[in-house]
Formats: sequence, structure tokens, C-alpha cells
Amino acid sequence: MVHVRFEGRSYDIAENAIGLTTAMSDERIKERLAQYFDVDNNRFSHYVVDRRPSGDTIIRPEAVYG
Repeated sequence: MVHVRFEGRSYDIAENAIGLTTAMSDERIKERLAQYFDVDNNRFSHYVVDRRPSGDTIIRPEAVYG
């Protein structure tokens, strides 16, 4: 499962809906998400791809503190 936080909303997307594979780079995952949401690739440029031990993938905005 791919968990995405985008524009203030949370989405759960099946891996096959975006063609996610375990060997895919972070940049490629972000490109696929941009295609899925029909937005420019740069919308995900400051997002973090977190691969969890459970096999899930979390894509979220980079946290800014301070």
C-alpha cells in the first residue's frame, strides 16, 4: 500500500495503481504520483519517500521545524 499526504489530504493507493516496484527510485515514485494526480512533477520535489519495514510506502511533505 502507498500512503500519500498531498495538499492536506491523505490517500491510500494500491501499488499496482501507480506501477510501484520495490526497486523503483524515489524520483521515479514521485513522477508516477504526479502522473496519478495529474500535476507537474515539481509538486512532489520536496516530498519524502519513506519505505516501511511492513512493505508500505509513505510519501509525505518534508517536515520543516523551527
